[in-house]
Amino acid sequence: MKKSMWIGAGFILYAALISWYLFLGADTSIPTQYEGTEADPSVFMTERQLELSHDFSRIKQWLYFLSVPFEWLIYLIVLGVGLSKWFRNRASEVTRFRIVHNAIYVVLLSLIAFLLTLPINYYSYTVSLDYAISVQPFADWMRDKVISFWVNVLFLFVIVQTLYWLMNKSEKRWWLYGWLLSVPFTLFIYFIQPVWIDPLYNDFYRLEDKALEEKILALADKADIEADRVYEVNMSEKTNALNAYVNGIGSNLRIVLWDTTLEKLSDEEVLFVMAHEMGHFVKHHLYWNLIGSIVSSFFGLWIGSKLFAAMIRRWGKQWGVEKPTDIASLPALLLVFSVLAFLASPVENAISRNAERSADDYAIQMTKDPEAAVGSFQQLAVSGLSEVHPPWLVKIFLYGHPTMLERITFLDQWEERVINDEQDMDEEK
Repeated sequence: MKKSMWIGAGFILYAALISWYLFLGADTSIPTQYEGTEADPSVFMTERQLELSHDFSRIKQWLYFLSVPFEWLIYLIVLGVGLSKWFRNRASEVTRFRIVHNAIYVVLLSLIAFLLTLPINYYSYTVSLDYAISVQPFADWMRDKVISFWVNVLFLFVIVQTLYWLMNKSEKRWWLYGWLLSVPFTLFIYFIQPVWIDPLYNDFYRLEDKALEEKILALADKADIEADRVYEVNMSEKTNALNAYVNGIGSNLRIVLWDTTLEKLSDEEVLFVMAHEMGHFVKHHLYWNLIGSIVSSFFGLWIGSKLFAAMIRRWGKQWGVEKPTDIASLPALLLVFSVLAFLASPVENAISRNAERSADDYAIQMTKDPEAAVGSFQQLAVSGLSEVHPPWLVKIFLYGHPTMLERITFLDQWEERVINDEQDMDEEK
């Protein structure tokens, strides 16, 4: 009970500190040298949009920084109050087959986590509605949450069943065998996601604007990307935000545009956005992401296995967990991997931001249209109420892309370099 009070007090203190930082302490003003430039949000946003962008960003960032440790708190509570042990015991009463025990346990643990985090998720949804980012009806939103729940349960069960089977076979090297098995599993997910998972949430169909499709396919051909169609997805039923992407590998490669992007961007701006996405493909970022995921999972499983074993030795008896192979230890395992993922996110985001900058460079070199490029970023910021210059802590933990300030400034500098190069060539003549 005393430990629970200390954990609860620690969470409240953390919440107070992160709230102060986000709402009062962080400086998000535009640096003086960028005031009045195309990167200054006051140039392309109205005063009302600036106010909404600031407030919306703060609330969403605040929810993220609270939801992550709240997930850890759920795992600790499930272990500390004996709920994990109770789940295990109830599951074992149903049948003598361990695989069924594990399936029942995973469903029960996932259900309690789903229900406890639902208020936060619902509040996040209502905030998006209030700020006109989301337009999705509650029934559709709830449908997506339920689909996500069962998809996550399925994948979690497969992973848990595999890892705990390996633990029973080799208590010391289960993490290594688990990593070896994760490699083909990760490849499988990369391959099936565009064709089987994404359509569970949205309808995909061929781009209706044939003239624009021809331009995009011509751009793809110029980039040596083999594609015979461009997909449009009906995101306007859910959001006003913009997006586009190229995903999948091999024959499952897909070029996808949100219909909101088509509605709010000019053809030239769309082409820059697609050139950026193609840049990821041309520069093999998809494959590097895959390799990075495989490498990081190796170290994550290795470090996680050590921490997990230490936690069970230290607190296993208090939790009613008999040994690491006891399914009741699962919250501890998930807690360890969640913490490690959070701690690794600044490094992963930094690598991602570098890849995004590289894709921006590829796109502007391909299109040579800085006006359309800047316009697309400005419209992305306006439509998503994105903060142009977010707090430092937000950037390192949440931004897999450079900030809008950095992206627009980069394009302005590229245009300046082109002008200077042309002037130098004229002088040489």
